[in-house]
Amino acid sequence: WQALGYEKYNINMASTFPGINRNTKTSHFDSEESQILNFLAKDWYVTNGGNKITLNQNSHYKFFLMKPTRDYQEMFNLEKEVIVVFSPYESFETRSLDVFDFVYKMYPDLRLENVCCILISKDKKIQERVKKLLQGDPESRVVIPFSYDEFSLSSNSYFIKNRFRNFFFERDLFSFESPITKDFFFFGRTTLIQKIINRHKCNENSGLFGLRKTGKTSVINGIARALKLDEMPSVIIDCQDTSFNQRRWNEALHYIIREIKRQNEIQSLIENESMYTFNNASLMFEKDIKRLYKKGGQKPILFIFDEIENISPKTSPNPYWKSDMDFLLFWQTLRSNFQKFIREEDKPIFSFLVVGTNPKAIETPRINESDNPIFNKIPFEYIQGFTVPQTTEMTSKLGGYMGLEFDDMLFGKLKDDFGGHPYLMRHVCSIVNEFANKTRPTKIDKLQYEKAKKVFSERYSHYYEMILEVLVNFYPEEYEMLTYLANDEMESFLDLANFAPELVSHLKGYNLIEENDGKYFFKIESIKDYLRNKNKYKAKLKTPAERWKEISERR
Repeated sequence: WQALGYEKYNINMASTFPGINRNTKTSHFDSEESQILNFLAKDWYVTNGGNKITLNQNSHYKFFLMKPTRDYQEMFNLEKEVIVVFSPYESFETRSLDVFDFVYKMYPDLRLENVCCILISKDKKIQERVKKLLQGDPESRVVIPFSYDEFSLSSNSYFIKNRFRNFFFERDLFSFESPITKDFFFFGRTTLIQKIINRHKCNENSGLFGLRKTGKTSVINGIARALKLDEMPSVIIDCQDTSFNQRRWNEALHYIIREIKRQNEIQSLIENESMYTFNNASLMFEKDIKRLYKKGGQKPILFIFDEIENISPKTSPNPYWKSDMDFLLFWQTLRSNFQKFIREEDKPIFSFLVVGTNPKAIETPRINESDNPIFNKIPFEYIQGFTVPQTTEMTSKLGGYMGLEFDDMLFGKLKDDFGGHPYLMRHVCSIVNEFANKTRPTKIDKLQYEKAKKVFSERYSHYYEMILEVLVNFYPEEYEMLTYLANDEMESFLDLANFAPELVSHLKGYNLIEENDGKYFFKIESIKDYLRNKNKYKAKLKTPAERWKEISERR
């Protein structure tokens, strides 16, 4: 059926059979490349003969697309078409990997496999070179390397499956420390990204808050990528960067203008920073933002302020932002220009998204005896934990690439134990991979999961410290409430909750606690266990028996 080109039959059937689609053009391949293509067609279904690609005028490559058959589908969780690139050079150059991005852009409507691709090179040391190159980039695609010689020297195709095993199963795709910057490792936040982009297109500002490692920066990166695809400009301002937060309010405005120009590669003249004086900064900003708006195709610009606490009252490392007037003057300028453009231009020129841990900066009505210009002016939401379906998608997808088949009941348990916190869940799964059978694919059951969970709590308690650190340093009342709840000191917890209900609202927003009929409990059981263990000797002791028990334990 495949040889006859019955593609509908192939799509509708559960299995894909080896072969070459009869409409596939292969005339641009030389004899050696055609031999390799036919060799692969014994195990794969070649769907598209691709074309020639020229990079940098001097580098020429060819590619084709092929679909995995049942063995590869089951062993490596591959379903979509895989890109195969020929690199006809004796020495491997990193630019060869740029060809894959080029092909993805050529076929935006095709269901191509994002995580995996194949590179066939004339470099005989291609395995070592690719492995060394990708070790330093945990977010890189899984590139399966082969040399031309391997296909002519082999009498069977077992070496292809073995190469896939080596490059898939040796990588821990769960172990990410940095924010996600590429779509093929991004899960669970697409709806949130589209919601914020739609608000921006409607000339509305937004706020997004949550604890550390909940994926806020990954969402920001996703928003910037999505806007770029729509050819809409954006600028990410990392407020944690001292080159920004150590500037005065007027200099910070010029910094934003400069970053818009740099990040969007807009060729436009802008005013010198020296022109951004206290008296003229607002006028200069208005003039420059209009220039960039026109040069950028007259599309509204999204300002994204990440780690907003670093330019907020009481939490900024800069005394001018922390206790002086810089916060007020900065936001007065942005707010007044935002309103002015709507009033005079009758169309949006920019809107902004503020991102941080705690929304206190936009919930406080007055700062230094003056009205807060963004009080109740920015609708915000908290970044939520993954649902069970989102947890299932992330865990089964990444686990499948690594040869790990999780028992279905583990997805709900993983979500409950870690509150859907993607960072914590990935690192528990990383430990699962560490202890799993090295013969892949392999099944992961409840016993293996519980072992990994126990090791995680013993070995990686610093992850909880890192996540809660911002509460300890800047919002101690909220941390204290968590400690009360972990130690079942409900009287003290409720006293604080009644005195300052916004604290409870924040803890709920963080996805740490939940309320049901007036009763509060933790949504992330592992954080409750961590806090209880860390603060067990701070709990109030009500009976002599409890006191004797603690004395014995501490001795």
